[in-house]
Amino acid sequence: MPKSEQPLHSLQAFIPQGSLEPVLQYIHQFKVHLTITRERKSVLGDYRHAVPGKNHRISVNGNLNQYAFLITLIHELAHLVTFLQFGNKVQSHGKEWKELYKQLLSQFLHKDIFPADVEKTLLKSLNNLPASSCADENLMRVLKKYDPVKEGMKLVEQVQEGENFTIEGGRVFKKGKQLRKRFQCIEIKTGKVYLFSPVYEVYA
Repeated sequence: MPKSEQPLHSLQAFIPQGSLEPVLQYIHQFKVHLTITRERKSVLGDYRHAVPGKNHRISVNGNLNQYAFLITLIHELAHLVTFLQFGNKVQSHGKEWKELYKQLLSQFLHKDIFPADVEKTLLKSLNNLPASSCADENLMRVLKKYDPVKEGMKLVEQVQEGENFTIEGGRVFKKGKQLRKRFQCIEIKTGKVYLFSPVYEVYA
């Protein structure tokens, strides 16, 4: 997977003003090897614990907007701290991780680092944290407002029922009805039914 080794001072280009100093403190304190990667569809970030000869390693997708990048980095730092305290004895997104994530994230709140709508949504999500930032659809929806405008791209929830849309790679789907939190969509070529998140980005 293509990766980018960045000098730590260049990290400011990826995170909001006011957040660099505390982030660098954590990176130095825990001797983190931070890697900025190209976009990964399945994850926004990743943590791997230290092993003999290698430091703790965190990777974050470099295509994220600055607020999503910082939240993802804090998410992965919480995994690191959870591992240091509990090893592999607890669930990766269990109550221990959730409590540590809250503690880390709280240090970046109420400091004019996040826009008001992002901070409001973060404060709400802290009461019922999902397993990943990707699973927090309300947060993803707000964060996407700060992404660069992509011509022709919409969220699945913005596509009208019965209309076709295309995903990266060229596969075409027809949007169907909502089933709980997901939309049933039929792939035109195969007729197979797939479930899409309302905040999945498509071309329509």
